[in-house]
Amino acid sequence: MEHESSSHDRSTDRSPTDRLRDVGDFIKQQREAAQQSIRDLAKAAGVSNPYLSQIERGIRRPSASILQQIARALEISSESLYVRAGILDPETHEPPPSVPLSIAADPHLTPEQKQTLLSVYRSYVGPVEPPSTH
Repeated sequence: MEHESSSHDRSTDRSPTDRLRDVGDFIKQQREAAQQSIRDLAKAAGVSNPYLSQIERGIRRPSASILQQIARALEISSESLYVRAGILDPETHEPPPSVPLSIAADPHLTPEQKQTLLSVYRSYVGPVEPPSTH
């Protein structure tokens, strides 16, 4: 089955069934790109294998919290899943924070790890403004 693509995602113009299929296809593509089995992703996301399979096939509509768990397990933006599922409007949701802000805000990183990641990031993109704290 082929999907028509346009210059931007018109998630809000699509039927709920199309959005379910789209979010399921997207989750499956991301899972396969990460070389994860459905069982591994289900375990990491805290959902059952059959439930995840039904989401991927567009049979079940996951809640925002389930989408967040799946996004976290796939290490992708939950907002991208929310837009595909029709929970967020692609025209009005705020863009994700910058990489330096994300690094600075990550509670799992030590100050040394944050500094190292920022140094590596800057080596690729050049100098960036330090994260603001307002």
